[in-house]
Amino acid sequence: MKAGVPTFRERKFLPEPLSGVDADGVFEGYASLFGEADLGKDVVMPGAFRDSLKKRGTAQVRLLWQHDPAQPIGRWLSIAEDGRGLRVRGRLNLAVERARDIHALMRDGAVDGLSIGFRVERARAERPTGLRRLERLDLWEISVVTFPMLPGARVETVKQTPRLATHIRSAAVRLFS
Repeated sequence: MKAGVPTFRERKFLPEPLSGVDADGVFEGYASLFGEADLGKDVVMPGAFRDSLKKRGTAQVRLLWQHDPAQPIGRWLSIAEDGRGLRVRGRLNLAVERARDIHALMRDGAVDGLSIGFRVERARAERPTGLRRLERLDLWEISVVTFPMLPGARVETVKQTPRLATHIRSAAVRLFS
């Protein structure tokens, strides 16, 4: 607090919980976004994961809770670079108690962060901005986290039941019949 001026913590919430989760625990989102600085001033560049994904493949990248190697919570079904960033699709192992807890928290909108664990293979620093451009990374894990270093790295959807598609089809039938 500065000389009698209260400080307010900014909070952002999901507009609505990620509801309609199927029993299988499948979710997807972006674990990294190209060209966006994270809170540590790192910027992942397009193509940074290409060699690592070729070498490791999806099966060798672990799905963890809060970057804790003692807490694997499922497996990645797909990991790929696209024009926006590192798109991921994973499945929580609902036989694991921690994964069931996280699944419930995701459904409620309480947890939605994603964060990458990697080793830097090539980067360049920008002196005037203080940014570090990450050009090649060895990706070894992606975690579901409470607070991601890159605020935009989020779970976008948890596998939905077909309710929305059913509503759209019904509306189309009513409109065009």
